[in-house]
Amino acid sequence: MATPSTLLAAAVQWAPGADPAANRAEVARLVAEAAQRGARLIVLPEYSQAFDADMAALAPTIAEPLDGPFVVTLQESAAAASAVVVAGMVERLDDDADGTPRVANTVVAVDGERVLAAYRKVHLYDAFGARESDWLTPGDPAQRPVIDVDGHAIGLQTCYDVRFPEQSRLLVDAGADVLAVPAEWVRGPLKEHHWVTLVTARAIESTVHVIAADHAPPIGAGRSLIVDPMGVALAQLGEAEGIAVAPIDAARTASVRERNPSLANRRHRVVGG
Repeated sequence: MATPSTLLAAAVQWAPGADPAANRAEVARLVAEAAQRGARLIVLPEYSQAFDADMAALAPTIAEPLDGPFVVTLQESAAAASAVVVAGMVERLDDDADGTPRVANTVVAVDGERVLAAYRKVHLYDAFGARESDWLTPGDPAQRPVIDVDGHAIGLQTCYDVRFPEQSRLLVDAGADVLAVPAEWVRGPLKEHHWVTLVTARAIESTVHVIAADHAPPIGAGRSLIVDPMGVALAQLGEAEGIAVAPIDAARTASVRERNPSLANRRHRVVGG
Protein backbone atom coordinates (compact mmCIF):
# COMPACT_ATOMS: atom_id res chain seq x y z
CA MET A 1 0.00 0.00 0.00
CA ALA A 2 1.24 3.47 -0.84
CA THR A 3 2.29 5.87 1.92
CA PRO A 4 2.45 9.67 1.52
CA SER A 5 5.99 9.39 0.10
CA THR A 6 5.30 6.49 -2.28
CA LEU A 7 3.77 6.18 -5.70
CA LEU A 8 2.61 2.76 -6.85
CA ALA A 9 3.87 2.24 -10.39
CA ALA A 10 3.29 -0.44 -13.02
CA ALA A 11 5.42 -1.60 -15.96
CA VAL A 12 3.13 -3.29 -18.48
CA GLN A 13 4.69 -5.95 -20.72
CA TRP A 14 2.83 -7.13 -23.81
CA ALA A 15 3.28 -7.61 -27.56
CA PRO A 16 1.22 -5.12 -29.61
CA GLY A 17 0.26 -6.20 -33.11
CA ALA A 18 -0.22 -4.27 -36.34
CA ASP A 19 -3.94 -3.49 -35.80
CA PRO A 20 -4.31 -0.15 -33.97
CA ALA A 21 -7.97 -0.78 -33.04
CA ALA A 22 -7.17 -4.13 -31.43
CA ASN A 23 -4.25 -2.55 -29.60
CA ARG A 24 -6.42 0.27 -28.25
CA ALA A 25 -8.81 -2.27 -26.78
CA GLU A 26 -5.93 -4.16 -25.18
CA VAL A 27 -4.40 -0.95 -23.81
CA ALA A 28 -7.69 -0.08 -22.11
CA ARG A 29 -7.84 -3.56 -20.59
CA LEU A 30 -4.24 -3.50 -19.38
CA VAL A 31 -4.54 -0.03 -17.85
CA ALA A 32 -7.68 -1.13 -16.00
CA GLU A 33 -5.89 -4.24 -14.72
CA ALA A 34 -2.91 -2.25 -13.51
CA ALA A 35 -5.23 0.20 -11.77
CA GLN A 36 -7.03 -2.66 -10.06
CA ARG A 37 -3.66 -3.58 -8.56
CA GLY A 38 -3.36 -0.05 -7.20
CA ALA A 39 -1.05 1.54 -9.76
CA ARG A 40 -1.24 5.30 -10.04
CA LEU A 41 1.51 5.57 -12.70
CA ILE A 42 1.18 3.04 -15.53
CA VAL A 43 3.96 2.68 -18.12
CA LEU A 44 3.30 0.75 -21.33
CA PRO A 45 5.87 -0.14 -24.00
CA GLU A 46 7.14 1.77 -27.00
CA TYR A 47 4.94 1.32 -30.10
CA SER A 48 1.91 0.36 -28.00
CA GLN A 49 -0.25 1.96 -30.68
CA ALA A 50 0.87 -0.60 -33.29
CA PHE A 51 3.92 -2.71 -34.06
CA ASP A 52 5.17 -4.96 -36.82
CA ALA A 53 8.53 -6.43 -37.75
CA ASP A 54 8.51 -4.08 -40.76
CA MET A 55 7.83 -0.78 -39.02
CA ALA A 56 9.25 1.20 -41.94
CA ALA A 57 6.25 0.09 -43.99
CA LEU A 58 3.67 0.17 -41.21
CA ALA A 59 4.49 3.48 -39.54
CA PRO A 60 3.32 5.92 -42.25
CA THR A 61 0.00 4.07 -42.54
CA ILE A 62 -0.88 4.18 -38.82
CA ALA A 63 0.73 7.44 -37.65
CA GLU A 64 -1.63 9.72 -35.72
CA PRO A 65 -1.56 13.23 -34.26
CA LEU A 66 -1.55 13.72 -30.50
CA ASP A 67 -5.32 14.17 -30.53
CA GLY A 68 -5.92 10.98 -32.50
CA PRO A 69 -7.67 7.76 -31.44
CA PHE A 70 -4.70 6.27 -29.58
CA VAL A 71 -4.14 9.23 -27.29
CA VAL A 72 -7.90 9.57 -26.77
CA THR A 73 -7.95 5.94 -25.62
CA LEU A 74 -5.03 6.59 -23.27
CA GLN A 75 -6.83 9.58 -21.76
CA GLU A 76 -10.11 7.72 -21.38
CA SER A 77 -8.29 4.80 -19.77
CA ALA A 78 -6.38 7.14 -17.48
CA ALA A 79 -9.61 8.86 -16.44
CA ALA A 80 -11.30 5.55 -15.65
CA ALA A 81 -8.26 4.41 -13.69
CA SER A 82 -7.57 7.73 -11.92
CA ALA A 83 -4.00 7.24 -13.12
CA VAL A 84 -1.28 8.75 -15.25
CA VAL A 85 -0.48 6.62 -18.30
CA VAL A 86 2.76 6.68 -20.32
CA ALA A 87 2.99 4.88 -23.68
CA GLY A 88 4.77 4.92 -27.02
CA MET A 89 3.17 5.66 -30.39
CA VAL A 90 3.94 6.71 -33.97
CA GLU A 91 3.13 10.40 -34.28
CA ARG A 92 2.21 12.04 -37.58
CA LEU A 93 4.17 15.25 -38.09
CA ASP A 94 3.83 17.84 -40.84
CA ASP A 95 4.70 16.46 -44.28
CA ASP A 96 7.92 17.40 -46.04
CA ALA A 97 7.71 20.04 -48.76
CA ASP A 98 7.42 17.28 -51.38
CA GLY A 99 4.49 15.70 -49.52
CA THR A 100 6.48 12.84 -47.99
CA PRO A 101 4.95 11.87 -44.64
CA ARG A 102 7.10 12.59 -41.58
CA VAL A 103 6.64 10.49 -38.45
CA ALA A 104 8.18 10.42 -35.00
CA ASN A 105 8.60 7.74 -32.37
CA THR A 106 6.81 9.52 -29.56
CA VAL A 107 6.17 8.81 -25.88
CA VAL A 108 3.08 10.48 -24.46
CA ALA A 109 2.11 10.92 -20.83
CA VAL A 110 -1.55 11.64 -20.12
CA ASP A 111 -3.97 11.92 -17.28
CA GLY A 112 -7.73 11.88 -17.65
CA GLU A 113 -7.85 15.47 -18.84
CA ARG A 114 -4.86 16.31 -21.01
CA VAL A 115 -1.54 15.36 -22.53
CA LEU A 116 1.02 16.09 -19.84
CA ALA A 117 4.08 15.67 -22.08
CA ALA A 118 5.11 14.32 -25.46
CA TYR A 119 8.70 13.20 -25.98
CA ARG A 120 10.00 12.48 -29.48
CA LYS A 121 12.77 9.89 -29.45
CA VAL A 122 16.20 11.49 -29.77
CA HIS A 123 18.42 8.44 -30.28
CA LEU A 124 17.06 6.54 -33.26
CA TYR A 125 17.83 2.84 -33.35
CA ASP A 126 20.54 2.54 -35.99
CA ALA A 127 22.18 -0.55 -34.53
CA PHE A 128 22.11 -4.35 -34.62
CA GLY A 129 21.09 -4.23 -38.28
CA ALA A 130 18.19 -1.78 -37.86
CA ARG A 131 17.95 1.79 -39.17
CA GLU A 132 15.13 3.80 -37.62
CA SER A 133 16.62 6.95 -39.11
CA ASP A 134 15.59 5.75 -42.57
CA TRP A 135 11.94 6.40 -41.75
CA LEU A 136 11.72 8.31 -38.45
CA THR A 137 12.30 11.99 -37.74
CA PRO A 138 14.51 12.39 -34.66
CA GLY A 139 13.39 14.47 -31.72
CA ASP A 140 15.05 17.68 -30.58
CA PRO A 141 17.97 16.85 -28.23
CA ALA A 142 17.00 19.88 -26.14
CA GLN A 143 13.86 18.10 -24.90
CA ARG A 144 13.64 17.67 -21.12
CA PRO A 145 10.28 15.97 -20.56
CA VAL A 146 9.63 15.80 -16.82
CA ILE A 147 6.12 15.55 -15.37
CA ASP A 148 4.82 15.63 -11.82
CA VAL A 149 2.79 12.70 -10.49
CA ASP A 150 1.75 13.12 -6.87
CA GLY A 151 4.94 15.00 -6.04
CA HIS A 152 7.26 12.63 -7.92
CA ALA A 153 9.17 14.04 -10.91
CA ILE A 154 8.98 11.55 -13.78
CA GLY A 155 11.39 11.89 -16.72
CA LEU A 156 10.49 10.34 -20.07
CA GLN A 157 12.77 8.54 -22.50
CA THR A 158 12.49 5.45 -24.67
CA CYS A 159 14.29 2.21 -25.58
CA TYR A 160 17.62 2.92 -27.34
CA ASP A 161 17.98 6.11 -25.26
CA VAL A 162 18.92 3.91 -22.31
CA ARG A 163 22.28 3.18 -23.95
CA PHE A 164 23.18 6.87 -23.58
CA PRO A 165 23.72 7.76 -19.91
CA GLU A 166 23.86 11.47 -20.66
CA GLN A 167 20.22 11.34 -21.80
CA SER A 168 19.14 10.11 -18.37
CA ARG A 169 21.45 12.54 -16.58
CA LEU A 170 19.94 15.49 -18.46
CA LEU A 171 16.50 14.45 -17.19
CA VAL A 172 17.84 14.13 -13.66
CA ASP A 173 19.42 17.59 -13.95
CA ALA A 174 15.98 18.83 -15.02
CA GLY A 175 14.57 17.51 -11.74
CA ALA A 176 13.58 13.91 -12.46
CA ASP A 177 13.84 11.42 -9.60
CA VAL A 178 12.12 8.66 -11.59
CA LEU A 179 12.69 7.57 -15.20
CA ALA A 180 9.88 6.00 -17.25
CA VAL A 181 11.25 4.00 -20.17
CA PRO A 182 8.81 2.50 -22.69
CA ALA A 183 10.76 0.15 -24.98
CA GLU A 184 10.67 -2.35 -27.80
CA TRP A 185 14.00 -3.95 -26.92
CA VAL A 186 14.53 -6.51 -29.65
CA ARG A 187 15.70 -9.97 -28.66
CA GLY A 188 19.13 -11.20 -29.71
CA PRO A 189 22.44 -12.54 -28.44
CA LEU A 190 23.14 -10.89 -25.07
CA LYS A 191 20.41 -8.30 -25.70
CA GLU A 192 18.42 -9.30 -22.59
CA HIS A 193 21.61 -8.94 -20.55
CA HIS A 194 22.25 -5.49 -22.04
CA TRP A 195 18.68 -4.39 -21.25
CA VAL A 196 18.71 -5.36 -17.58
CA THR A 197 22.27 -4.10 -17.06
CA LEU A 198 21.66 -0.72 -18.69
CA VAL A 199 18.34 -0.08 -16.93
CA THR A 200 19.97 -0.96 -13.61
CA ALA A 201 23.01 1.22 -14.35
CA ARG A 202 20.83 4.23 -15.12
CA ALA A 203 19.16 3.78 -11.72
CA ILE A 204 22.41 3.41 -9.79
CA GLU A 205 24.44 6.19 -11.40
CA SER A 206 21.75 8.85 -10.94
CA THR A 207 20.18 7.40 -7.76
CA VAL A 208 16.70 7.28 -9.29
CA HIS A 209 13.93 4.74 -9.70
CA VAL A 210 13.52 3.39 -13.25
CA ILE A 211 10.28 1.92 -14.63
CA ALA A 212 11.16 0.01 -17.81
CA ALA A 213 8.35 -1.56 -19.88
CA ASP A 214 9.30 -3.77 -22.82
CA HIS A 215 7.48 -5.82 -25.47
CA ALA A 216 6.98 -9.49 -24.71
CA PRO A 217 8.46 -12.01 -27.20
CA PRO A 218 8.56 -13.14 -29.93
CA ILE A 219 10.27 -9.93 -31.10
CA GLY A 220 10.74 -8.11 -27.81
CA ALA A 221 13.10 -9.32 -25.11
CA GLY A 222 10.62 -9.06 -22.24
CA ARG A 223 12.31 -8.67 -18.84
CA SER A 224 10.37 -5.52 -17.90
CA LEU A 225 11.39 -4.28 -14.48
CA ILE A 226 11.18 -1.57 -11.85
CA VAL A 227 14.52 -0.73 -10.21
CA ASP A 228 15.23 1.37 -7.12
CA PRO A 229 18.13 3.87 -6.69
CA MET A 230 20.43 1.15 -5.30
CA GLY A 231 19.87 -1.03 -8.35
CA VAL A 232 17.48 -3.40 -6.58
CA ALA A 233 14.82 -4.89 -8.86
CA LEU A 234 11.60 -4.26 -6.94
CA ALA A 235 9.51 -6.11 -9.52
CA GLN A 236 10.41 -7.85 -12.76
CA LEU A 237 8.96 -10.07 -15.45
CA GLY A 238 10.32 -12.83 -17.64
CA GLU A 239 9.12 -13.61 -21.15
CA ALA A 240 5.37 -13.78 -20.57
CA GLU A 241 3.00 -10.86 -20.85
CA GLY A 242 2.20 -9.37 -17.48
CA ILE A 243 2.30 -6.35 -15.19
CA ALA A 244 5.08 -5.57 -12.72
CA VAL A 245 3.93 -3.35 -9.84
CA ALA A 246 6.13 -1.74 -7.18
CA PRO A 247 6.22 1.35 -4.95
CA ILE A 248 8.31 4.35 -5.97
CA ASP A 249 9.45 5.60 -2.56
CA ALA A 250 10.73 9.17 -2.23
CA ALA A 251 12.06 8.37 1.23
CA ARG A 252 14.14 5.56 -0.26
CA THR A 253 15.58 7.94 -2.84
CA ALA A 254 16.48 10.48 -0.16
CA SER A 255 18.10 7.81 1.99
CA VAL A 256 20.17 6.43 -0.88
CA ARG A 257 21.30 9.91 -1.92
CA GLU A 258 22.41 10.64 1.64
CA ARG A 259 24.54 7.48 1.76
CA ASN A 260 25.67 7.64 -1.86
CA PRO A 261 25.84 11.34 -2.85
CA SER A 262 27.17 10.65 -6.34
CA LEU A 263 25.11 13.43 -7.87
CA ALA A 264 26.53 15.94 -5.40
CA ASN A 265 30.07 14.61 -5.79
CA ARG A 266 30.33 14.62 -9.57
CA ARG A 267 32.88 16.91 -11.21
CA HIS A 268 31.49 17.04 -14.74
CA ARG A 269 28.39 18.61 -16.23
CA VAL A 270 26.34 17.16 -19.05
CA VAL A 271 25.40 19.77 -21.65
CA GLY A 272 22.58 18.73 -23.98
CA GLY A 273 21.98 19.59 -27.60
